[in-house]
Amino acid sequence: MYEYDEECLQTFLNMQSQLFDEPVAETLEEAEAFLEDCMAVVVDSIKDVRDYLDESGADISGMSDEELEEASEVFALPNGQYLIVEG
Repeated sequence: MYEYDEECLQTFLNMQSQLFDEPVAETLEEAEAFLEDCMAVVVDSIKDVRDYLDESGADISGMSDEELEEASEVFALPNGQYLIVEG
């Protein structure tokens, strides 16, 4: 099980509307439980985002790094990492 730090959880809380029409979490604890349930991952670079999505079967061929960063399931974290949430 992945440990999500407070910065990651807060970023998800603040930006969850980019993936979901209605909030799925209102507290850090709810955010952590939700991310654990959907097995969200944190990766270190946009290359890792590309590798992860490619391995999971997503059709990302032809997408630029900028387009990947703007994908609704990809959340850029302040520390330079990326949270990937498959809703």
